[in-house]
Amino acid sequence: MIKTVLFDLGNTIVPFDFKRAYGRLQPLCNYDVTEIPKRLRATDLIFRYETGRITSREFVREFSSTLQLAVDYDEFCSIWTSVFLTETLVQEPLLEALASRHRLMILSNTNPIHFEMIQANYPLLRHFHHCVLSYQVGAAKPSPEIFTEAIARARCNPAECFFTDDLAVNVDAAREHGIDAVLFKSAAQLEGELQARGLL
Repeated sequence: MIKTVLFDLGNTIVPFDFKRAYGRLQPLCNYDVTEIPKRLRATDLIFRYETGRITSREFVREFSSTLQLAVDYDEFCSIWTSVFLTETLVQEPLLEALASRHRLMILSNTNPIHFEMIQANYPLLRHFHHCVLSYQVGAAKPSPEIFTEAIARARCNPAECFFTDDLAVNVDAAREHGIDAVLFKSAAQLEGELQARGLL
């Protein structure tokens, strides 16, 4: 029997599109919109930030240095959080129903700037009983460490956990830990998976 339901956050609950930020960054640096993500991928900056190895201000300084970016901290935060879209992929009544019956948790690779903005602007997060966040744990999906931490905080056996994520590699990693996991494709598909398990 499933006791804990875990959700990924980005592109499972809250949709995002990094092109929105790249478009705003382009006029502030010397690189084309298509070049910005390439330069970031050539570094381990995002990984270090999302696993808590550097602070937000250190991240902004290194990010700005990588792109020769002329921007202050607050302006950068505004741009960096512009990736998120207003309409959530999962509606609040679904989360409210799950939270009334099961322990509801977020399991996400994220960073302080993004998560603080999401907490402030997406009230449906109040239905989650706990959050397992990569920058707090010091490990990111699909690494074993973050799943081990999630299972510990779920306070039940892995087989008593259900998890959904939009990335197949993370779903596979969860299954390797004995968690019942499915790839998130749409709210309707997820609701069907939950109903099939008697979770709604």
